[in-house]
Amino acid sequence: MKKKIFIAAAVLISSQLYAQKPVPAVSEDSIKSLDEVVLTATKMPLKQSQTGKVVTVIGKEQIERSAGKTVAQLLNEQVGITINGAYNAAGSVQTVFMRGASSGRTLILLDGIPVSDPSMINSEFDLNLFSINDVERIEICKGAQSTLYGSDAVAGVINIITVKSDVKKPLNVKATAAFGNKSTLRGNLQLYGKAGNLTYTARYAKLSTNGFSSAYDSTGIGDFDKDGYSGDVVSAAVQYQIIPALQLKTFLQYSQYRADIDAGVFADENDYFIKNSNLSSGFGVNFKKGIVNISGNYQFGQLKRKYLNDSLDQPGFTLYEDNKYNGRTQYAELFGNITATKWLTVLVGGDYRWATMHQKYYSESAFGPYDPPAFDSSLHQTSFYASLFFSAFNKKLNVEIGGRTNKHSRYGTNTTYSFNPSYTITKNWRVFGSIASGFKAPSIYQVFDQYSGNLDLQPERSVNYEFGVQQTHNKISSRVVYFHRDIKNGIDYDYVNYKYFNFVKQTVDGLELEVSVQPVKKLNLSANYTLITGREKTQSRKSTNDTTYNHFLRRPKHSINLNMSYQFTKDLSAGISAKSVSNRFDVGGYQKEDMLLDSYFLLGAHAAYKLKSYLKFFADAQNITNKKFFDLRGYNSIPFMINGGVTFNW
Repeated sequence: MKKKIFIAAAVLISSQLYAQKPVPAVSEDSIKSLDEVVLTATKMPLKQSQTGKVVTVIGKEQIERSAGKTVAQLLNEQVGITINGAYNAAGSVQTVFMRGASSGRTLILLDGIPVSDPSMINSEFDLNLFSINDVERIEICKGAQSTLYGSDAVAGVINIITVKSDVKKPLNVKATAAFGNKSTLRGNLQLYGKAGNLTYTARYAKLSTNGFSSAYDSTGIGDFDKDGYSGDVVSAAVQYQIIPALQLKTFLQYSQYRADIDAGVFADENDYFIKNSNLSSGFGVNFKKGIVNISGNYQFGQLKRKYLNDSLDQPGFTLYEDNKYNGRTQYAELFGNITATKWLTVLVGGDYRWATMHQKYYSESAFGPYDPPAFDSSLHQTSFYASLFFSAFNKKLNVEIGGRTNKHSRYGTNTTYSFNPSYTITKNWRVFGSIASGFKAPSIYQVFDQYSGNLDLQPERSVNYEFGVQQTHNKISSRVVYFHRDIKNGIDYDYVNYKYFNFVKQTVDGLELEVSVQPVKKLNLSANYTLITGREKTQSRKSTNDTTYNHFLRRPKHSINLNMSYQFTKDLSAGISAKSVSNRFDVGGYQKEDMLLDSYFLLGAHAAYKLKSYLKFFADAQNITNKKFFDLRGYNSIPFMINGGVTFNW
């Protein structure tokens, strides 16, 4: 398999060298973004051409073109990423699969700081709690990033950046209002500015929709009710430059939503809903003078989830169910880099993570009330890390070598490492690679749950290898990356004994192709293609036997994204997009074989018109052929959806 992938990569690279034919790849902004300055790869500003890591940047222009989508839907268009649930009913669980890795193996960052929900089984963070209108930029750094970012960064990190840059006026106003079918309403209001040494931002965002039934009506009767959604996000941030070398900042974000949900696969429910909220606040400091740059951050998070099911409308065993989850997190870090010489920079840092989870369940049935004791537990870990960044031959050769040690309150100590070289062959061509290890610490639920928890769980360990070639010219840019990941001692669920355990051995091979072309001045074309193959040895989902699966649940082997946009005039632009997803498997049910889900092809379109410098009208359509498809067995995906609105900037 590896040999075939290497041959495919070589053929594609040679076709670019001699024929300059476009191969599939990134975003419409790629010609500019493949060598812009990024922060996520090294925790300090660095051009992409100076790092061996694979970074995808979703810039401001692309985010504004996606005003009718969610953060999950935008991420789902990027190479190497599948967001399961992005196309399901609003409020559905958003599961991030990066490069074939399982749920909880991609770390979400908010302005560079890790965020997670300790009450979730895999400690994931709910992407529904972000508003796309609040996002200024997204940096996706793929490959094992555990040396810099610790647990869960097995397949990579997604850094959602909300901090505004280049703010100059003391008062700026931005407002967006959009409307769509299914009674969908989107609104956003932002006030921001800079007065002397003070920079501030205040935002409010709203999304509501009547939606469609979460569960699929396989009977065809058509009496399933619509599952609506209503969410709000409020945030504020302040930065103050005390002296030229010292900046202080503080921030706060509160998100909440209520979504109607159904009883499960193919099962309707009129009186079942989920209510989620997240409070994130903290402060930071940055000192930069000469060759020294030191940063410190503290963040507190509080997440609440409530499931309420009043089943009086449905005959059944359970008449009433109230399930509440509370999670709290604290994160503190201090790190700094020193430019020792023009060819050596040293990064040293440490962080502390603490998480606690509380659950209270209550139900009533024909046998009376069920009121078990509340579940409470916590975990914490301390980590130290360091990296050396070497540069030589006029910055053509760049090498990063790093290591981290982690001390966990439950399983003890483990270490990770990273080695990321890159070399610029000419001004248009460069090669890069990486060998890095990753780990995932067991979650509170997996360790302490009274039914499925395992007190002896150890961290999941992995090693990631990748190699790539990138070319950038005025009219065309492209990147091809081969990656391989081995996971041992993986954490999985035993469907026979109903316990979490360390057993999984997973091997993943993949290929990512990205290209962006500007054949004429006003036309931009871009595409990306992802190939995922591999094997996973684990407990059979059908019987008591161990087995090897040659497929990954809900992760397609092939996926393609295409985009085309045209600037008709300086004020009018429009474009179309397409997405193709191959067959993939989902769980077939209790002790049944996995079920194959059909492939699908989606078409979308967008348009924007500037009436004045401060007024812009836009429209966005998804699934314009009204294709019926399924990302999750037994659950509906979006039908034809259209949104249109106006943005005011002053």
